[in-house]
Amino acid sequence: MDVDTPPNFSRLPEPFIGALRELARTRRLLVAVDFDGTLAPEVDRPDQARALPEAKAAVLRLGDMPNTRVALVSGRSLKSLIEVSDLPDSVLLVGSHGIELRLDNPDDGIPLDADETKRVGVLGEVLGEVADSFDQVWLEQKPAGFALHTRLATERNSRIAHLVARSETAAELDDLTVRSGKNVLEFSVRSTTKGEALEHLRKYTSATAVFYAGDDVTDEDAFAALGPDDVGLKSGDGATLANFRVPGPIDVARGLNLLADFREGDVHEQ
Repeated sequence: MDVDTPPNFSRLPEPFIGALRELARTRRLLVAVDFDGTLAPEVDRPDQARALPEAKAAVLRLGDMPNTRVALVSGRSLKSLIEVSDLPDSVLLVGSHGIELRLDNPDDGIPLDADETKRVGVLGEVLGEVADSFDQVWLEQKPAGFALHTRLATERNSRIAHLVARSETAAELDDLTVRSGKNVLEFSVRSTTKGEALEHLRKYTSATAVFYAGDDVTDEDAFAALGPDDVGLKSGDGATLANFRVPGPIDVARGLNLLADFREGDVHEQ
């Protein structure tokens, strides 16, 4: 290695490095991360998203360590998350903001009841008409609802499509959960948040401390669920409750690899 080249972790904020060093000493660690914009750079076609090699390597390293569990917490459907993440079954997966789970038991998760299934059908009809009315606006089906994607639409069409979708769905269905993300508006007949999902994972893994990284508005629910012994990392711009921030996925990957380095060094103490 060129001694004049600074190590990757030197690009990270010093207080963040110190927090990772302390976090690595916890007895049972949960590392939970969002996928898009956090492990993977944002792309125009969601099916083409892939984690940075450095990020995937860090996830695999951490997942192989004793007393350490890794989870992806995403707004994607579980099927989509499995396809784009390409990770072993030992990595816990949360899809659709907590509605779908892939934990150690394949029977984990709560299926929709008959009324919820009927409401999803109505929701699909309404949002399908909205998507068909605008160029480059498309609908992604999820187990308990739909995501209206407008990344490729003009700013005007995106804004109008969101307004029309909110109005039309409210006229047809009560008690919908609506979430705004980056160039996407999500509608669900069941209310869950990434914060609730993170709390479930904390209990499920008996974690004594949690690391959470995310980039979107919906990740703020997870940051809000963190405690004083936990570490939250915001990827990118925007207001946040996270106590640390980095510019994007490459720095998230550096942070995860540094956490793995620290954890590996302290593993004999656990």
